[in-house]
Amino acid sequence: MKAALVHAFKQPLEIQTVDKPTLTPGSVLVEIAACGVCHTDLHACHGDWPVKPKLPLIPGHEGVGTVVAKAQDVTHLALGDRVGVPWLHSACGHCEHCLKGDENLCPQQQNSGYSVDGGYAQFTKADANYVVKIPDNVPFVEAAPLFCAGVTTYKALKVSGAKPGDWVSIVGVGGLGHLAIQYAKAMGLNVVAVDSGEEKLALARDLGADMVVDYTQQDPAQTIQTELGGVQAIVCTAVSKSAFTSSFHSVKRGGVCVLVGLPPEEMPIPIFDTVLKGVSVVGSIVGTRQDLIECLQFAAQGKVKAIIETKPLEAINEVFEQMLNSEINGRIVLTLDE
Repeated sequence: MKAALVHAFKQPLEIQTVDKPTLTPGSVLVEIAACGVCHTDLHACHGDWPVKPKLPLIPGHEGVGTVVAKAQDVTHLALGDRVGVPWLHSACGHCEHCLKGDENLCPQQQNSGYSVDGGYAQFTKADANYVVKIPDNVPFVEAAPLFCAGVTTYKALKVSGAKPGDWVSIVGVGGLGHLAIQYAKAMGLNVVAVDSGEEKLALARDLGADMVVDYTQQDPAQTIQTELGGVQAIVCTAVSKSAFTSSFHSVKRGGVCVLVGLPPEEMPIPIFDTVLKGVSVVGSIVGTRQDLIECLQFAAQGKVKAIIETKPLEAINEVFEQMLNSEINGRIVLTLDE
């Protein structure tokens, strides 16, 4: 099969012919139709994080396609089922986090395109218990980004505890943020979008944002506090220290600051204000299988749709270069047609 592999950190990926994965008990073989490209893939290929991925590695954790083979003990899936293989490749199923329904926090989890090979290939092997079926009316290309960017932002909004009618702020109208705005509106929330440039702000308005703030022209925290008295929750998809600081000071007393971006630097939390104002600062990491099912239903109902550009698998190094240069609007999805 054809696959894109990284053999050494910070080196270009190589398109190679490798053997198809071999089924093991509890697994399925998925023929990949499309795979979204996430910034995490770039971090994996560069070895940026403390826990390093395996090498050589086939990246990709937004792979979607069709079940074409399954182990004998797999009974809940059928050949031909349309499924996605998310970041959470598998979890132990018996630790306290798994038993409480927080499988995304399992310390023994395996991650697609990181600790196990992922979706930058014509076929991938997946744990049958952790693939998620895709609604029939959602095309593969549209479904792919929801398996990370979609579920990540949907879960962050759930974690925030914001209720219909509350004001929330989405910091960054990029690959995650443009989906976060749509999920927030579909959940009955009022949205402030924070980014820079008329193009991004116009996009935010088109997606339903009720208020936009250009951080190069206004102080977002001051503007939000002055005009709204603060927001009940904020989802910060940006990774800069200034974005985090602004996010923290944008929430009202008793509000929640939810972090999903992974910055390269330490960011101190103002303890005095945190205590005095009862502000919660929480991290949110992707989502569970149930979160995925829910976020896909929004797409099936036509309430959420990622802005997508498709590229062939062979263009992956070009896509990574665009990502490094912040030249991508929405999400890029790799297609794996013959």
